[in-house]
Amino acid sequence: MKIEGMEALGESLAVCVTAEDAGNRLDQYAAAQAGLTRSAVSRLIETGSILVNEKSVAKNYRLRVGDAVTITLPEPEVSEILPQNIPLDVVYEDEDLIVINKPVGMVVHPAPGNPDGTLVNALLYHCGGSLSGIGGVIRPGIVHRIDKETSGLLVVAKNDEAHLFLAEQLKGHRINRIYQAIAVGNFREERGTIDAPIGRHPVDRKKMAVIRNPDLTAREAVTHWQVLGRAEAEGNCFTWLRCELETGRTHQIRVHCASVGHPLLGDALYGGNGTRFEAKHRALICGQCLHAGEISFVHPRTKETMTFTCPLPEDLARVKALLFGAE
Repeated sequence: MKIEGMEALGESLAVCVTAEDAGNRLDQYAAAQAGLTRSAVSRLIETGSILVNEKSVAKNYRLRVGDAVTITLPEPEVSEILPQNIPLDVVYEDEDLIVINKPVGMVVHPAPGNPDGTLVNALLYHCGGSLSGIGGVIRPGIVHRIDKETSGLLVVAKNDEAHLFLAEQLKGHRINRIYQAIAVGNFREERGTIDAPIGRHPVDRKKMAVIRNPDLTAREAVTHWQVLGRAEAEGNCFTWLRCELETGRTHQIRVHCASVGHPLLGDALYGGNGTRFEAKHRALICGQCLHAGEISFVHPRTKETMTFTCPLPEDLARVKALLFGAE
């Protein structure tokens, strides 16, 4: 897959803003022009690889007619992240991508407080140099993420063409991701949709929040849910949920469930960790009870739809059995 006007990393694309695009945010416009994710574009803006009229501007800069936007994809950097021989649960792998079942407790990429032992460290060892460079030094190959204490499926790109193709599907809401979750409380309806924009919490920067007032930092977020089971234990009600993401915002399912009064069991950040059931079974509950159990996407080379599933991790399966019975 080739970006129109851009031959490869290190090449530049210069475009002139027309009246049709005037008023758009720079990050939105650049993402559409270059076929990149908004997060990738934000990093390019921060590093001066995207300029307006040969000057650095903020990502929320509103474009004007005649603005000259230059987008440069930097040459791949030499990664300082060390490969580590960490076992991976590989669900599928070919020359373009790899699908991983990530365990609870593994961070996807290095960050403050988690410099190594991450999925990226393991992928660098497993794949060698065969990872997309579009995610930069810290996130080679990473198309999307799941939280440290969330288990389940991730698709990782092994080359830039695959990365761009998968990122475009993600942007267009065409990668289907289905989760299973245990929420505190009783969802009275059998199914529904939570459509509420999510942005950074205005006070606690570690958290995300539903932002209902117009705000540049909030982005559309839609979660479809279905009740799979209900239970009562240790003085609380619990609901077993199937959640399908239409969008993929940070902490989306956790924030959406908490916003309707039903945080996920074990979720200390959003208020789901205060039940007596968790206190009684603390050895089994390590963070929010959330599992990315199914993912579907179109393969970047064959253009065939591929669907992958993985079972619940052992501890979460035991928690589910205690509450809802064994299947």
